[in-house]
Amino acid sequence: MEEIRLIISRTPLRISFAGGGSDLAAFYRQEPGAVLSTAINKYIYINVNKKFDDQIRASYSITEIVDSVDQLQHELIREALTMVRPNCGIEITSISDIPSQGTGLGSSSTYTVGLLNSLFAHTGQHVGAERLARGACEIEIERCGKPIGKQDQYIAAFGGLQYIRFNPDESVFVDPVICAPETKMKLQQRLLMLYTGMTRSADTILKEQSLNTENDHKKRESLRKMTRLAGELRDALVDNDLDGFGEILHQGWMEKRNLAKGISNPKIDRWYEIARQQGAIGGKVLGAGGGGFLLLYAHPENFPEIMHALPELKPVSMRFEPQGSKIIYVEENGEC
Repeated sequence: MEEIRLIISRTPLRISFAGGGSDLAAFYRQEPGAVLSTAINKYIYINVNKKFDDQIRASYSITEIVDSVDQLQHELIREALTMVRPNCGIEITSISDIPSQGTGLGSSSTYTVGLLNSLFAHTGQHVGAERLARGACEIEIERCGKPIGKQDQYIAAFGGLQYIRFNPDESVFVDPVICAPETKMKLQQRLLMLYTGMTRSADTILKEQSLNTENDHKKRESLRKMTRLAGELRDALVDNDLDGFGEILHQGWMEKRNLAKGISNPKIDRWYEIARQQGAIGGKVLGAGGGGFLLLYAHPENFPEIMHALPELKPVSMRFEPQGSKIIYVEENGEC
């Protein structure tokens, strides 16, 4: 009988509009958090292929060839293989549409979700979005001890434009934003994503943010406001109030800058102020902050002036992606 040999998964990166930080355990274990996020049409592709021998080959910035899972240095691959336990030699490679580290698009969690999807499929298992998201959270947060939240894993697994709630009992509710298709289309047309050229590790910022959330009442109050703003963004879309969406995005960024020192810096603040002077209504730095992508809300007729005033930033086109992680190729050939 022929067995699955090669699997390719495609998993979307994401942009988060408001509420980031309320998905950290330091916040949601005391009171519910919420974010508004969307998957976008930039992806990480994971290839899982049966290897001719019993070794494991994992190729990323370096290539590892080992005899057993516990010898792997790449902790996400090691823990994913430990979770899924394929019963044959295996080769894992990846391709990303966007630089995969420090850009604020959730690449680490996107990678983990896509890897799990490919590995499960390679062993003949079809698993749903909830299981992929929970598995990725277990790997990154519990097994690897990363100081991150849960939103990236869930939006990568589910896709779409989602209002995601994080509950003290560890449950996560993923609710699609129900709005008119033309509202969603206009929102896409009014978002300008600019690459700053600066990358950073989110871990340091998120560690500080978690400590501040636990110990600083003012920081916690800022997260409460950001959680409320995520709901207000959803309501603005339902009401077709797109400029209101942009104004709330601005309010959220003003609050987020207060959560930790590294979230913004003088260069980012200057870029944002210039963009506002040229017609941007709102915006934010994606992810934990400190670099990566600057997202702006503005009317398209203002885009040329904004880009002319910010020549050092590179515009990157994107659209919303309705689907989460999916298997896009299966080759049945050979036996495990």
